[in-house]
Amino acid sequence: MSVFLKESTLFAQAISQLDDRPILVLGHKRPDGDCVGSQVALTRALLALGKEARAVNQDPIPRTLRKFAEGTPFVSPAEVEDANYQILTVDCADHGRVGEDLCNRFPEVDLNIDHHVSNTRYGKENFILPDASATGEILAKFFFDSGYQVDKCTAEALYLGICTDTGQFCYSGTNGSVFEICRMLCDAGACPSEIARELYEKEKPGRIQLLQRFLASFRMELQERVCIGCIHGSDFLETGTKPEDAENFVDYARSQEGVEIAVFIEERNGLIKGSFRAKDEKYRVDILAKEFNGGGHTCAAGFNVNGTWDDLYPNLVETINRHLELVEKGELS
Repeated sequence: MSVFLKESTLFAQAISQLDDRPILVLGHKRPDGDCVGSQVALTRALLALGKEARAVNQDPIPRTLRKFAEGTPFVSPAEVEDANYQILTVDCADHGRVGEDLCNRFPEVDLNIDHHVSNTRYGKENFILPDASATGEILAKFFFDSGYQVDKCTAEALYLGICTDTGQFCYSGTNGSVFEICRMLCDAGACPSEIARELYEKEKPGRIQLLQRFLASFRMELQERVCIGCIHGSDFLETGTKPEDAENFVDYARSQEGVEIAVFIEERNGLIKGSFRAKDEKYRVDILAKEFNGGGHTCAAGFNVNGTWDDLYPNLVETINRHLELVEKGELS
């Protein structure tokens, strides 16, 4: 009997119907805590069921997340030989999020598990629960409902996904059900203090210098309702850091009193990666991100475009202004 989710029975059926072919569990580009945690947990669950499974990412696992992947078979696309795989994706709102190479090599997805409201349901079977705080929360509930083995490593991975995607349990998606599933994960071996130390108490001097540059770049727009900050490619070079070191910088812009929409822009080699954050779901930054061919959640979304900071900025402000006007008129669905 499903205690948490009515979809758990269907999920267990979908897993049981996987055949003897090897399985690849794909995550998204620039993997974050929920992506890596979900890949670890699902791969380990499949291995425990006697399946042949590996996790694959286009980009390397960030430094602060590597410990959580220890003992789980992760490989790069170059290490994946051509074969007839079964493909599962986690935390990917659309197929392209796995990266161009993996998307082209594996055009069909057998099972798509995600919590993004913008998910395009590109899999043969789709388990999309946009009300969930994290893909890790969905998998944890599926696992406990289905009686899957949840050892310490799996519990830590699932807790990691929930902890990071709730902003350390501060975002609006955090509710009693989230804390209940985290309690069960703690009973299975997850240690919140150890996970927090690994995530948040191993700062490098270069990352602090990078943060200083980001804070200094802040521009307040639209009656100070919007805060926009930028990191340039030269900032990474001069501080000896990588893009992964800028993870969660957008939350500093979001945290300011009076700011309704925060924006983080990363400019490198003619490419721009943007992140939107909002304090209230009514601002629907997932819809805002679609204006730049992106997507995400109601309060957290992103996009990728070609161009430069100087070229993007005027259009960015104008687009956000139009979006806020629609919010005020109640015309966003």
